[in-house]
Amino acid sequence: MLLRKPYHLVIFGASGFTGQFVVEEVARTVSEGPKGNLKWAVAGRSRQKLEKVLEQAAAVLSKSELRSEVDIIVADVEEPDSLAAMCKQAVIVLNCVGPYRFYGEPVVKACVENGAHHIDISGEPQFLEGMQLNYSSQAADKGVYIIGSCGFDSIPADMGVLYTKDQFKGTLTAVESFLTVGSGDDGGCIHDGTWQSAIYGFSDGQKLQSLRRKFNHKPLPSIGSKLKRRGSLFFSNEIQQYTVPFMGSDPSVVKRTQRFLVEEHQDKPVQYGAYAGIGGIGNIIKLMFAGMMFWVLVKFSFGRNLLIKHPEFFSFGFFSKAGPTRKQMDESSFQFAFYGEGYTDGQDPSQGKPNGKICTLVQGPECGYVATPIAIVQAALTMLNEPTALPKTGGVYTPGAAFAKTTLTDRLNKHGIKFSVV
Repeated sequence: MLLRKPYHLVIFGASGFTGQFVVEEVARTVSEGPKGNLKWAVAGRSRQKLEKVLEQAAAVLSKSELRSEVDIIVADVEEPDSLAAMCKQAVIVLNCVGPYRFYGEPVVKACVENGAHHIDISGEPQFLEGMQLNYSSQAADKGVYIIGSCGFDSIPADMGVLYTKDQFKGTLTAVESFLTVGSGDDGGCIHDGTWQSAIYGFSDGQKLQSLRRKFNHKPLPSIGSKLKRRGSLFFSNEIQQYTVPFMGSDPSVVKRTQRFLVEEHQDKPVQYGAYAGIGGIGNIIKLMFAGMMFWVLVKFSFGRNLLIKHPEFFSFGFFSKAGPTRKQMDESSFQFAFYGEGYTDGQDPSQGKPNGKICTLVQGPECGYVATPIAIVQAALTMLNEPTALPKTGGVYTPGAAFAKTTLTDRLNKHGIKFSVV
């Protein structure tokens, strides 16, 4: 690890909606840094806003020293020299500035060129896969690790599939995950940064397909029965509620991890399907209305502008410009249930149908601004503390590819993101 630098971690975009919670999480975990000490700084465009975020964190955590002891770096995506100066000072940059399709690449480029590792919380497949295509060999040459989607998208899903595979006695061949989210009396919502990423992602779907063709990937070998795709709306007996395919980046991230494990470690790949519970009939009606408006409007620039201007209206309050309150966050939680099948020890995976089943859970606090900061910070601490357990060379990796041989799941367990077998 490149520890000759002044800071182990620099949080870029620390004054953004998610960034402020990452700041608090880093402040909570400084004793888990190398040799019990974490050197860190915050970075962003506005010194004033960064000072304010440190003041807020000092008040929330009753740590008045944060105001004076945490350094501030002024850096702007529009100014490459400022990004270079930031990256020269950091072992790892935690990049919290999205939508990543607009603001992500300059930071990745600066990290690769200036020898800083890069961890982000992107849930945008086009950005994540574009970075792999464009920077993987450069990052490998420099010994730099670029690890995307280290937030709620997609650590619970990606590490959850690996955990399920590790717990299964035999050859796991397929996993389906079912996400359910719970909230308290005040309900829950998501800050509209995520909404914007979705709008641009759906309007640009064709580009993702052409990007994927450039990899020239061979299809992954399929072992056991082929995993059947479910419908676009169905009642799930597993979670006892109406369910839709999960629209986030989890399926693409898990697939990239499985490909890496096949190519690098000659593992047998696990097929994966991802679903999310939406509850009862009332929610289905809301979802259908919101979905129809979204699909119509997202195709035109005027429609996209409407969606961006009025997230609360078009998402029935699920996304908001203000984001959730701390009370909403405290009362919310998530659960992933993983249902896997495969061949038990001694069975030949090339013969007959799978004969073994497993169910595991990954459970945690509110996903966007409690679980995501825990996930990105633990990913960074794992990198700092276990450099020899990472893949042999630098490059652009998924969480599962980067952390398969580390203790990341144990670290998450200790911080409230719990992995268990049912």
